[in-house]
Amino acid sequence: MRFLHAADIHLDSPLLGLAARAGERAEKLVGATRRALVRLVDTAIGEQVAFLVIAGDLYDGDWRDFMTGLFFAAQMARLERAGIQVYLLRGNHDAESTMTRRLALPPNVHVFDHRRPETFRREDLGVALHGRSFHTRDVTDNLALSYPPPVAGWLNIGVLHTALEGRPPHARYAPCTPADLKARGYDYWALGHVHERAVLDRDPWIVFPGNLQGRHANEAGPKGATLVTCAAGRIADVAHVVLDDVRWARVEVDLTGCGDDLDLADRVAGALTRAVQEAGDRTLAVRLVLSGATPQHRRLKGDPARLAAEMELAAARAGGDIWIEKVATRTRDMAEGPALPGDALSELADSLRVLKDDPQALAPLMEDIGQLRARLPDRAVEALGLEGEGALAALLDDAEALLLDRLAERT
Repeated sequence: MRFLHAADIHLDSPLLGLAARAGERAEKLVGATRRALVRLVDTAIGEQVAFLVIAGDLYDGDWRDFMTGLFFAAQMARLERAGIQVYLLRGNHDAESTMTRRLALPPNVHVFDHRRPETFRREDLGVALHGRSFHTRDVTDNLALSYPPPVAGWLNIGVLHTALEGRPPHARYAPCTPADLKARGYDYWALGHVHERAVLDRDPWIVFPGNLQGRHANEAGPKGATLVTCAAGRIADVAHVVLDDVRWARVEVDLTGCGDDLDLADRVAGALTRAVQEAGDRTLAVRLVLSGATPQHRRLKGDPARLAAEMELAAARAGGDIWIEKVATRTRDMAEGPALPGDALSELADSLRVLKDDPQALAPLMEDIGQLRARLPDRAVEALGLEGEGALAALLDDAEALLLDRLAERT
């Protein structure tokens, strides 16, 4: 007997940065979460699983219309025709939605109660599934402590949406410890909420499958669900099944010693070719990170429009369907540049160098950045490169390189 364990589908969640930067690819990329769900259903039918477990965050907050829910219901109807049952636990994002509670689902979809833990028994399989949905977004109670004892002689599966003791950047919902889960005496814990796949224990199995489809550059790498094989009432095998439709990748290119444009293009194209091969036939959304000490540093920083065009050309050379989501230039000068004219711009460049080493002078700028971050949504903070403690240093480095490049052109 086999079953599939998925979580954090976030159906119809936008992939960050699409509207402004993806151009003609936007329409294709927007449907990535739907196509990943179709792949999940295809896999369930193809593998002839007994049932599918969805451990929370099927949706992505409140919907704009019923089309999101209707699409999900249609996919569940496919499973109904194949004789596959679905056990759905509502997570923090699902709890935000009013439409979630109003949409009727096919009879093969069983939703865990939010008022108390509920057990679904499969007499035909000797399997008991225990779970409790979220009623509100901010659940701070240890829900695991209230789960019932295992059904003696059966395979017992616990379904829970949780960050355990805390797994940044995920909010600390339904906090508990692995020891709390072990104490229940179940055979398998089907967890959700954390978007990185993780197998925390094998006795019993405690598994985060990760999200079904990466949504931004910080959710890179293969995404999918977990296929569980059972034999003689025990867990025999647990395997990751890759189901993402668009693959996010962080591609780092070391430009150390790179002295000319052709060498730069060759290195980038080579790195992108390897990423395309790893992604298979998927669209590849790339956060390109250029690093190392190179004489090209000032040009790369000083002419972002030309750099973007060069990276698009390198992507075309690599083949495949590549979208360069962002180019992050983390290079540094290989050697001192040419002498600069003694005018106001030169003095400004000198002032920037002094500023970077003066904590007292940086304090007002840090305060300004902090206020800006507080006013902007997380997506905008990430897109503008304002996240993290090194945001100010990166901005100053960019400004210095831009000035030096402009000044060098005038010598």
